[in-house]
Amino acid sequence: MMKSLIRLMTWPHQQKLLSRTLGLQKTASCRHCSQQQTIEARHLKQNPLTFTEDKFNGVTVDLAQIPVEKSEYDFQNILEDALLEWKSLGKRAVWLKVPIQQGRFIPVAARKGFTFHHAEGDSAMLTLWMDNTTESRLPRYATHQVGVAGFVLNEKTGEVVVVMDKHRKRPLWKFPGGLSDLGEDIENTAEREVFEETGIRAKYQSILTMRQHHDHPSAFGRSDIYIICRLSPETYDLHPCSTEISACQWMHVKELLSHEDTSSLTKTLCKLALYGLEEGFHKVDISSEIHESIYQGYQFKLFHRPLPKKWS
Repeated sequence: MMKSLIRLMTWPHQQKLLSRTLGLQKTASCRHCSQQQTIEARHLKQNPLTFTEDKFNGVTVDLAQIPVEKSEYDFQNILEDALLEWKSLGKRAVWLKVPIQQGRFIPVAARKGFTFHHAEGDSAMLTLWMDNTTESRLPRYATHQVGVAGFVLNEKTGEVVVVMDKHRKRPLWKFPGGLSDLGEDIENTAEREVFEETGIRAKYQSILTMRQHHDHPSAFGRSDIYIICRLSPETYDLHPCSTEISACQWMHVKELLSHEDTSSLTKTLCKLALYGLEEGFHKVDISSEIHESIYQGYQFKLFHRPLPKKWS
């Protein structure tokens, strides 16, 4: 049976099968070999891939380490040996980062069970769940996108900056805003978007409210979180972005509240603003404070309603 199988295989595959078979036979015939030696005999080739281990018993590999002259066949042999080693070590998952220049290796990895996790910039991340005792517990890539808008309020006049998007089918008065960049603080997003869309410089004060929206048509299949921040204007002249904005103006909050071309979100923000103007924004604002993270060397911002002095 073994001879018939070997005749059907190419010579490189014959060599690989024979070497692994002889290695196993040699291990089995030695009475003094330990279990660890048996494992080592099954891996006659050293894993050439450099990898990092994570606390969830997974490994991450960057294929940028593989020389560009390596062929798909070379990579298949390398990957097979690496997978054997990781399985023997009890690893549960493999994260495979593939630079765009090494894209030819993706079909090879796919034949070994790898699937796409995400792609960004000049690389794709593939994953393989190796624990056959349970379903994959690997997290999905980004489940939400985060947008931020700026409610720029002139507390002296009761006016707020509103805009109309140029590419919206139904024109609605709304607040300038957009998606937050990776690593960008919420307040910085609000200030940046206000300036880019209206030309106004404004200073972040607080968060007024947050919207959660699933199945958002413009969220690329993700859920959408939209945060509206209160800002104080530092300049007042409007210089709207001509490519994105069809209309831009200062409008009194009461006029905006009664305007027919507004959404329920905008009307709620107007009510919060009027309440803040009358009773004080300390009753409306969601503020933030910096905390030290449990991960050494990191900090985070915690957003909440202000606590009374006796509790702070």
